[in-house]
Amino acid sequence: MSGRSEDPNPLRDEVFSRVFDEHWAAVRHHIEGVVGAEAEVTEIVSEVFLLAWTKLRPARPPSRVWLLRAADRRLGARSGRTSAPHGVFDAVRLGVSGEEGEPDPVGRVAVMRALAVLTPRQRRIIMLTYWDGLTVGEIAELSRTSEFRVRKSLGRARERLRAELGLEGLITGDD
Repeated sequence: MSGRSEDPNPLRDEVFSRVFDEHWAAVRHHIEGVVGAEAEVTEIVSEVFLLAWTKLRPARPPSRVWLLRAADRRLGARSGRTSAPHGVFDAVRLGVSGEEGEPDPVGRVAVMRALAVLTPRQRRIIMLTYWDGLTVGEIAELSRTSEFRVRKSLGRARERLRAELGLEGLITGDD
């Protein structure tokens, strides 16, 4: 007889594995937008999925928005303890030009300056939209606000970014 016991609920394992496989990359990417230290990113992702496991109900598994909200709570709890001075701007700066070696048409410095003029709420909505790839509805659910308010803030943030970057007349396809 082995010392291991059989899991009494294989459905729970199956559901958790599916949730983990579907959302791990999105949760990790979200956290990397705020935390620069690799070890700390890994630790927070682990904490989020441990929480998801402990609260898992197979009939109603956690959504991506639930997991991102849990990540935000972990990030908020650790805000005074971050091990590196990296943050959202560093993550954006790293991702602005896409692949290494490709030309950077706008310039990282210009993007950083443009993001700096946004309010914290606008900056967060821009990051959730363009860094995390969330829809307006998902951002509204995550921030527990109306879709109208998110759309309004996103529109204002885009306008301010375009103005700061001197792109007011360009059609960008993001509306």
